[in-house]
Amino acid sequence: MKVDFLIVGAGFTGLTLAERLSNELDASCLVVERRGHLGGNAYDEYDAHGVLVHAYGPHYFRSDQPAVVDYLSRFTGWRPANYQVLSWTRSRYWRFPINLNTFEQLVGRTATEEEFQAYLARVREPVDAPRNSEDVIVSQVGRELYELFFKGYTEKQWRRSPAELDASVCGRIPVRTNRDDRYLRERFQAMPDQGYTALFRRMLAGCRRTMVLLNADYREVRAGVECGQVIYSGAIDEYFGYRAGVLPYRSLRFEAEHFTAEQLAGRESVSGRPGFWQPVVQVNYPNDFDFTRIVEAKHVTGQRCSGTTIVREFPQDYAPGGEAYYPVPNAAARRQYEAYAELAAREPDTLFAGRLATYRYLNMDEVVAQALALAARIKAGWADRRRRVA
Repeated sequence: MKVDFLIVGAGFTGLTLAERLSNELDASCLVVERRGHLGGNAYDEYDAHGVLVHAYGPHYFRSDQPAVVDYLSRFTGWRPANYQVLSWTRSRYWRFPINLNTFEQLVGRTATEEEFQAYLARVREPVDAPRNSEDVIVSQVGRELYELFFKGYTEKQWRRSPAELDASVCGRIPVRTNRDDRYLRERFQAMPDQGYTALFRRMLAGCRRTMVLLNADYREVRAGVECGQVIYSGAIDEYFGYRAGVLPYRSLRFEAEHFTAEQLAGRESVSGRPGFWQPVVQVNYPNDFDFTRIVEAKHVTGQRCSGTTIVREFPQDYAPGGEAYYPVPNAAARRQYEAYAELAAREPDTLFAGRLATYRYLNMDEVVAQALALAARIKAGWADRRRRVA
């Protein structure tokens, strides 16, 4: 078999590149995916009870990049989403991210923004240049709120102290002194109106001269394929046979539980409305439980059904051959990755893209932007490359 591009991975990276390269260059593409479905970790599906769930943890699409939103809008409509999060600790729900409402819960009375600002000024621990996630939070909100919401959650999620992780890990979560309790900062926040899997199917349907192999090992496929270039979006250390050691990742385990309408009848005082188990899409459990969060996707998918499904998320250690979800964001991991980046730069006719292949903690819109930029670079050198190959 002969193709222009062998693309490894059928997630946002692989399908964006297949769509762009097949349509803009009339290139032939073979997409190889080891799982049995499109979409990578953004894959969603209807469970046995007919509830739409995110199979690999919640995916909250948001973006400040109009070009990415415009591109994906070719393949999906959007449902505006309010990604609300609460934190359960000290036997109660807390408003989160930290805002004026959270402060009022802490002091047990109504308060003004000025009072909250004065409190923060008093409890902050001065840090001139935050070097890690502990620094960045205690320098904003002090030690009590840091330990209440961040310390335990981060230690469970990463199996490392926040002091061992880049400032960007906890710095991703906003702290506000007004009553704005939105979880995310980006201007565009929405869900694909028919789900992520429907989006991916439309992307694939829009590809020219593209074939997808599911449940396939790219190494086995590669032996029987002649291709111009390989585009790889899997774990970079796996690609190179762990030549520079196993990169640190965190993995996850999910436990789903379904509730019928009858079972939910007694939860209405907790959830705030019929048909739901918890008040918002995500509740964090920073301290007293083995899991880090419970997600009830029905809050943001807009699905109307009498029952619901919740998913508890348990962080776990990663082993080669398992599912790598999160690159570990700290200096030691970056130094180890640099050895693989040097190998990648010398790998003939192979390009590396995506969260795992570039060992970066990227959001979905950043992954798509990276893939679009790579497609543009390939397009810019396409004519010259074709002449050289000929």
